Amino acid sequence: MNSSFLQFSSITKKIWMAFLGLFLMIFLVVHLGINLCLLRDDGGVWFNAAAHFMGTNYIVKVFEIVLFGGFIIHILLGIILQVQNWMARPVRYLVSNKTDTPFLSKYMIYTGGIVLIFLIIHFMNFYFIKLGWVSNPNFIEGEPNFYIIAQELFAQPVYSMLYVILFIVLGFHLNQAFQAAWQTLGINHPQYNSCIQWFGTVYAIVVPLGFIIIPIYFLLIR
Repeated sequence: MNSSFLQFSSITKKIWMAFLGLFLMIFLVVHLGINLCLLRDDGGVWFNAAAHFMGTNYIVKVFEIVLFGGFIIHILLGIILQVQNWMARPVRYLVSNKTDTPFLSKYMIYTGGIVLIFLIIHFMNFYFIKLGWVSNPNFIEGEPNFYIIAQELFAQPVYSMLYVILFIVLGFHLNQAFQAAWQTLGINHPQYNSCIQWFGTVYAIVVPLGFIIIPIYFLLIR
């Protein structure tokens, strides 16, 4: 295996990771739209209706497989690329060189790991209940009452604070990942770099903030 092949392989991994990352960011907006139904004062009618649709529609079920595949591949590629980076420099320099590399980009693997922890907790509290892998007493007409489940979870201060902290970390991860993705895809030019940075920053603030409002609402207002 020659060095040119290894270089091409690394670039290919980064491109796939960029595409998958942007795909997951689009899904995150859709997921936020569904979660914001929790804020409606309707006893969970809209949110449970959305959960029922997501759990019974066959197109959505196929999309879930694609989504989970995207999550797994994105995570694995991130780990592989980071390990390759560490192996390329097994001995740290005694004096660190000052570079233009953004501060947070050096810690993407760690913020990504924290996000992974959140995903595992989230799946255990919601998706695995839907699959029947985790038991929960809150059912309505044979289906999990996800509105009550969410209400009880967010009423717990520890869970809500953990939720808020994890989404703050996700915001930092998204901000750096969005800009890195476009650079990887070759969309990097002084004419529109500022626009990409602006949009990425706004997205990384607004979307996590939308999720953060939900536990605060249940913890302090409901």
